[in-house]
Amino acid sequence: MRVYEAKITYSLVSLGDELKLDRPEKVVEYLRSAFEENPLQEAFYVIFLNRKNVPIGRLMVSLGTLNSTLAGPREVFRGAILAGASAIIVAHNHPSGDPAPSAADVQVTRQLRDASRIIDIDLMDHVVVGHSESDPLGRGYYSFREAGVI
Repeated sequence: MRVYEAKITYSLVSLGDELKLDRPEKVVEYLRSAFEENPLQEAFYVIFLNRKNVPIGRLMVSLGTLNSTLAGPREVFRGAILAGASAIIVAHNHPSGDPAPSAADVQVTRQLRDASRIIDIDLMDHVVVGHSESDPLGRGYYSFREAGVI
């Protein structure tokens, strides 16, 4: 039987002014460079927040294909618990550029919302990142919080 040791490692992502992630536009800007690393694949990120909604860490939970990625409550909240986060924001990109959520996006958001209530780590938002030129609304993102789903 194999037994593994879990470790937390830290890589400096940002140094400078405190960035409060209180609007989806700020989340998009915060993760823009991360999504540019794999522009042809969906990547699912979780951002760990302190009580003031300031990021204390982020983690790519899943790197998928052109049109799908897998992320469940276990993978999303594992890092948040280890980081001591009081809240999280999740985000993923749509390489097609259209940020409109799929049925799977809605389903995973509801699962994460329900899990967040049970473990008492707030799910502040789920942001789908696309491109403004491919978005019928011209914003380039979709926020589940703004849409009233969270």
